[in-house]
Amino acid sequence: MRPLATVLAAIVFVPLIALAGASDSDRVRATGDEAGTTAANTTNEAGAGTAPPALAPCPHSYASAGGSMAPMAPTLASAIRDRVRKKLGGSVTSVCRTPFGLYEVVVDAEIIYVDERVNYLISGNAFDLRTQENLTAKRREDVTRIDFHTLPLQLAVKTVRGSGSRVLAVFEDPNCPYCKRFEKEIAGLTDATIYTFLYPILSRDVSVSDDSYPKSKAIWCAPDRAQAWSQVMLEGKHLTAAPQDCEHPLEEILALGQKLHITGTPTLVFTDGRRAPGAIPLDRVEQMLSEAARSNNSQ
Repeated sequence: MRPLATVLAAIVFVPLIALAGASDSDRVRATGDEAGTTAANTTNEAGAGTAPPALAPCPHSYASAGGSMAPMAPTLASAIRDRVRKKLGGSVTSVCRTPFGLYEVVVDAEIIYVDERVNYLISGNAFDLRTQENLTAKRREDVTRIDFHTLPLQLAVKTVRGSGSRVLAVFEDPNCPYCKRFEKEIAGLTDATIYTFLYPILSRDVSVSDDSYPKSKAIWCAPDRAQAWSQVMLEGKHLTAAPQDCEHPLEEILALGQKLHITGTPTLVFTDGRRAPGAIPLDRVEQMLSEAARSNNSQ
């Protein structure tokens, strides 16, 4: 099965007329093949004799955007999930009715919109023109949110500036030009503790000392990791290769990044769980740090 991103890149997206009229239960009965499809895919996804993972609850924001909305029938949600898995693959975590007649499906942390039969697929941003709100962006922020407290911070390079009171985690590749730009951008960030996860995804030729993987290992195995990271990213210094027997967490970090669907560097994670991809400017980092602090204090 091709990765979802590859599938989406190859699909020609067709505008869709909103479905209306019949109830969820009427539609499920009318299709005629939900029971067989669900049973077959349940076996494929969870193994024989076990139930598939429960779908995540749908956001209240859709109900508020569309007024009074009837709850979605679980049988219909399961049927749509199974059709998406059959046609696109991937792990489906939620299926929700939207106020604009389609169904939002979260698959491999990507948000797509489909019709009930999953014959049509739309990928892109949905807007509420009454409020000028980007509904997709709002949902994407929720879907990609990370429980900061579950991050294995002991696997990251820790840099403390000033009081270290504001906390930020970043996934970075030492050969990523955007990461180097970002490091220069946040050089003036004060009173912060930055946990940098060495995430060598650009290349991993262990025979080349300047490759992402060996360079990350050299940073981790340096006497002062924070200093070594700064020297590589801000000064362009070439470090001495790490000893062969030096233990490092790079494989664990790569597995963690894959689990969290982190596909690019830099990727920032704030203490309120929000993530921000790319070399965002310092003022935006400051803003998100302040928002995270307010969010955490209000809980």
